[in-house]
Amino acid sequence: MPAERLKAVCVFCGSSAGKNEAYVRAATELGTALVENGLELVYGGGNRGLMGAVAASVAERGGVVTGFIPETMTQFEGLQTVGTVHFVPTMHARKAAMAEASGAFVALPGGFGTFEELLEMVTWSQLRLHDKPVAILNTLGFYDPFLALLDRAVEDGFIAPVNRGLLIVKDNVPDLLAAIIDYTRPENAGYDLDWSKAPQPVVLP
Repeated sequence: MPAERLKAVCVFCGSSAGKNEAYVRAATELGTALVENGLELVYGGGNRGLMGAVAASVAERGGVVTGFIPETMTQFEGLQTVGTVHFVPTMHARKAAMAEASGAFVALPGGFGTFEELLEMVTWSQLRLHDKPVAILNTLGFYDPFLALLDRAVEDGFIAPVNRGLLIVKDNVPDLLAAIIDYTRPENAGYDLDWSKAPQPVVLP
């Protein structure tokens, strides 16, 4: 992907900080690097945990922060008070809005929600719903068990080896940003689907 095409990076991460300060340091470093590279942050709109750390890092350095959050979730995640926050009606709408506003996706450590968001973006890439880079910042080897599962799925014939390459994995921020800025989609990865020909959804009475 040419650098001029990448304007905003969507970051998926935990609303908890985790038990090791290295996770917060990595989130803060990523936020700083986004600003230094002229990139905007798109994220889930909360102000707790790693979500809050990366957003604060971008905002404190004068970067652009855009959050999307269902209003109900503010009861748990809190509300980011810097940047621009858009309220959306559902979790599905949240993910769709984040995907539309972003040119790349990065997952930091997190829980169920982070895993689900990461896997959906990889799945969408495989289905050619987008051609944007999807990456993991593998701080402290957090994602090593998950990556081992993916390798097992390749070995057992559930994931095509070329599609395994749709997921970028780096253990440090400089390498990760370089990979997404210079991203070229793996040749022959995914399915050759033309979504412009998809039928309109059926509206049930």
